[in-house]
Amino acid sequence: MDLSAAYSTPLHTIKHPITTKSSTTKFTINKIYSYSSPPPSVTTSTTSQPTSLPTRTIPGSYGLPLLGPLADRLDYAWFQGSETFFKKRAEKNKSTVFRTNVPPSFPFFLVNPNVIAVLDVKSFAHMFDMELVDKRNVLVGDWMPSTKFTGDRRVCAYLDPSEPQHEQIKNFAMDTLKRSSTNWIPTITSLLDTMWDNIEPQLPSGPVSYIIPIQKFIFAFSSLCIAGADPAKSPDIAENGYIRMDRWLAVQLLPTIPINMLQPLVEILLHSFAYPFFLVSGDYDKLYEFIENEGKEVVSRGQTEFNLSKEDTVHNLLFILGFNAFGGFSIFFLSLLNVLGTDKTGIQEKLRREVREKAVSGLNFRSIQEMDLVNSFVYETLRLNPPVPLQYGRARKDFELSSHDSIFKVKKGELLCGFQSLVMKDPKVFDDPETFVADRFVGEKGKELLGYLYWSNGPQSGTPSVSNKQCAGKDFVTFTASLFLAHLFLRYDSVTIEGTSFSAVEKPKP
Repeated sequence: MDLSAAYSTPLHTIKHPITTKSSTTKFTINKIYSYSSPPPSVTTSTTSQPTSLPTRTIPGSYGLPLLGPLADRLDYAWFQGSETFFKKRAEKNKSTVFRTNVPPSFPFFLVNPNVIAVLDVKSFAHMFDMELVDKRNVLVGDWMPSTKFTGDRRVCAYLDPSEPQHEQIKNFAMDTLKRSSTNWIPTITSLLDTMWDNIEPQLPSGPVSYIIPIQKFIFAFSSLCIAGADPAKSPDIAENGYIRMDRWLAVQLLPTIPINMLQPLVEILLHSFAYPFFLVSGDYDKLYEFIENEGKEVVSRGQTEFNLSKEDTVHNLLFILGFNAFGGFSIFFLSLLNVLGTDKTGIQEKLRREVREKAVSGLNFRSIQEMDLVNSFVYETLRLNPPVPLQYGRARKDFELSSHDSIFKVKKGELLCGFQSLVMKDPKVFDDPETFVADRFVGEKGKELLGYLYWSNGPQSGTPSVSNKQCAGKDFVTFTASLFLAHLFLRYDSVTIEGTSFSAVEKPKP
């Protein structure tokens, strides 16, 4: 989602002021990219300081050494949960900008859990200004998993744009996605047909869990479209590739993921220390071998056209495929299906009607782009359920950070932390922010709101480039989700979902 992840052209300056929202250009997935020279750093008008705002000391506290971080960690992961944790502190401090601690922390992590939380659209936008924040090694906060998980190297997600290799790797990622765009639709529709063909015969016997079928589908299309590697050519990967990827991701991220069950065992056994790579070394070696053998064309291009070593190419491809694509989509697709399954407004009928009206000549880039409600449904799901809920950035220098109502002085080296689930419920930007509004992003006003839809380390109206950290696959993520919905409502009139299972599908009447 970044896809994770994660789970990212010439860069245009992104402008999205709070008071006069800018329009956005219409999405074109197969746009022409240019890599001749690095574009300027992203700047946003939300980071300019209106003189009318008062300067305020950042409220909040880190508490006593060791005890403060431990108490915050227990609130975050156990007693309150992540959203309530941030919400209560914002209410207590009467500010959307405040000091607190975030996991991981004491006792076995040698990290500094102190952060400045930024929880409104205006303060959060500073995260995208590369002149203000440094993004090296802060993907999950002050702590990062061992580089052994990524072949003893810092892959692109952990690099700051100021580091030379960031440009090489991100150019490679963007070029790979652009080249794969011609295969994106036929690959995904073919794999979806296979998935549904396997699910349908099982439905008469009872509900069918969609978690494994969805994960197998995501792993297959990510491998084919990103790395040019066909899982079907490796029996082990075809059967177990998604499981190997799940384990590799879980061992890296478990220390930071709230799990609201089996407490205090989770805190004692899962959140107290980092896990060693040897637990998943066999899985990672198998995945590496798969990309090396079956993705030779893409790997070779990384070496010959972008001057990357073979090892750098394969490890970065694996991270993009696993963390950004597979990890991010696994979370995002479950959110899409959950919204469909719990909707009480008749949204399935509206989506079906639009899909069949726009896809008379089939599913293609143009027809998907014209499905305004489908795309809005995807954007609204991202607004309320961002696949990667936390974003971090370390102050590159002393600067003044503004929220809607105050200015705060941030010191060089301090770590900013944005919890996107609350940022995207900013009532000063989004009407009725707690409610899922399927058509929120339809029409001119809706398109203007895309300048404030932050889920990809930048606004939806932004452009990934070598000088920013916006997800290289930002547009591919939203397009793939829209294609998934369009395919669903071409094939079925409706789908009934119970929890994480399909319980029935209704086919079009002859």
